[in-house]
Amino acid sequence: MHRRGMTLRYPSVAAEVAKLFVERGAAMVEVPVLQPADPFLDIAGEDLRRRIFLTESETGASLCLRPEFTIPVCLDHIAAQAGTPRRYAYLGEVFRQRREGGNEFFQAGIEDLGDRDTAAADARSVADAHELLSRALPGRSLAVTLGDQAVFEAVLAALGLPRGWRMRLARAFGSHQMLDAALADLADPPRNGGLPAEVAALAADSDMEGLSAHIARGMEEAGLPATVGRTPADIARRLIEKAQLRSVRLSEEAFSALKAFLAIDAPLAGAAAALETFAAKAGLALGSALETFDARAAAIAGHGLAGENIRYDAAFGRPLDYYTGLVFEIAAEDGGRLPERPLAGGGRYDRLLTLLGARTPIPGVGFSVWLDRVEALKETGR
Repeated sequence: MHRRGMTLRYPSVAAEVAKLFVERGAAMVEVPVLQPADPFLDIAGEDLRRRIFLTESETGASLCLRPEFTIPVCLDHIAAQAGTPRRYAYLGEVFRQRREGGNEFFQAGIEDLGDRDTAAADARSVADAHELLSRALPGRSLAVTLGDQAVFEAVLAALGLPRGWRMRLARAFGSHQMLDAALADLADPPRNGGLPAEVAALAADSDMEGLSAHIARGMEEAGLPATVGRTPADIARRLIEKAQLRSVRLSEEAFSALKAFLAIDAPLAGAAAALETFAAKAGLALGSALETFDARAAAIAGHGLAGENIRYDAAFGRPLDYYTGLVFEIAAEDGGRLPERPLAGGGRYDRLLTLLGARTPIPGVGFSVWLDRVEALKETGR
């Protein structure tokens, strides 16, 4: 069931979606329901990986039912060798396991590729998502929550964290559980994680060759071919990285600064000032990340979205690994409270197209609207 099915199921929402796409100059694109699984498994993040419906082609290639639209739209753009800037719109079913409300549901959204004015493109994405929901839910009060992956990573770099820790914390951004666990390990690193003594010693010495050989022997003795799953070298590299992480203990001053940053939660109009105050007190230089944040806030205000209902939460992220800057969600307020399930979400993904095979870097930002949630709110008010 594609756009026609969606039109029959959600006629009023579909009409508003189609109208907005035309007004915003976003060309409707169709992408296959069956997609190559590897890009999602490698790039999308643990939360989505666990919920993908996997299958195989006749030749044994890994396929999956489309779990979201951003990666397929970007793959199609690369395959078409299309020029930029270009705006793509989509409307169709996606499939995820263990989802409240059903494993099959409709999403609509816009992917904005190639616009070099990051602040303007970010603001346009937030404004378009907000406008779509405002039309579909007239009279409802909408609240926008913003986060920023780039600001978070700039804080980690300014605190002098080694690359391994920066990568782990960046991957955890968007999951409170993963971030809390990472911060707990950073405050009190575990010893050897229960590894056998010989493995722990090789990892602690960063002996890549010796550890790879040891793992290869163990796999051979267990009858596991080295061509299945991760290679001995991949496993050794990850164990050495974990050992290096365990050797780092953040100073009390730096840890307090990180916690203070993650506690920032302010209306967007005052968020840049809050970040500047934090950076000054902590003695950190956030550089271009803060400049981009300030420019984006001004651009969002230019769309008339700078009121109390749009906030910046420094600890807010979204559980997709490809985000590089802005992340946001929009929910409907209910008597001043926000429901647990957002109606729309999106963000910036400037590295994604290169990871998917683009020859040159292509910046991107986009959003998705969960249409079943919008329709349920229209029908029941909840």
